[in-house]
Amino acid sequence: MIISIITLFPEVFTYLDFSIIQRARNKGIAEINLVNPRDFTGDKHRTVDDMPYGGGRGMVLKPEPIYKAINHVKQDERGESFVILTSPQGILFDQSIARELSLKKHLVFLCGHYEGFDERISNAADMEISIGDYVLTGGELPTQVIIDAVVRLIPGVIEQESAEKDSFSNSLLDYPHYTRPQEFEGTKVPDVLLSGHHAKIEEWRKKEAIKRTLVRRPDLLEKAHLTEEEKKILEEVLIEEMRIMEDG
Repeated sequence: MIISIITLFPEVFTYLDFSIIQRARNKGIAEINLVNPRDFTGDKHRTVDDMPYGGGRGMVLKPEPIYKAINHVKQDERGESFVILTSPQGILFDQSIARELSLKKHLVFLCGHYEGFDERISNAADMEISIGDYVLTGGELPTQVIIDAVVRLIPGVIEQESAEKDSFSNSLLDYPHYTRPQEFEGTKVPDVLLSGHHAKIEEWRKKEAIKRTLVRRPDLLEKAHLTEEEKKILEEVLIEEMRIMEDG
């Protein structure tokens, strides 16, 4: 996959030089290129923004340098580029979108700044994405969040089993994880994880994932595609939770 990032602040993308993303780049699985729209301006001040028509606060990014930057990064990709605009008005990013984007050959990210884009820039985007209902200074952080979630799903970046069992992979939160020491500050590792009984361990993990989702993110269960076994576990968890409430 090729990832092109159009940003006024390429120096903030140092996060992409570490950990799993860097390994993906070293393997040649992911290529990441940073493009500054100032390089596509025609004046000596390299102007990329201007005052908004109608008045108002702040400055707005001009469409010309952004369009030129997009066309520059798309020219070698034979129409297979997918352009993403990070925006508070976009659809809310989730694991299903990350999975969809991981199948693309070329992703182009537009990082907004100042008071936003000229509205006509949105016409160049195939998708507008938001990472949450809050406002950040620019689109650089959301872009890195999305890239992190997407790159780790590309085959060969991490073990397939790890990706399949991540939180949200099946609309459920992940089950609890434990390592040494066996007891820490009065809390012990559950006995089932020490039993060596793989079937029981797997059953415990499914139950804990469903229980955690029910308690912390019950909204996820409404759209989860549970197997018959998982539905039965959910019924058991609901009964247990009701008993706890009654006893409390």
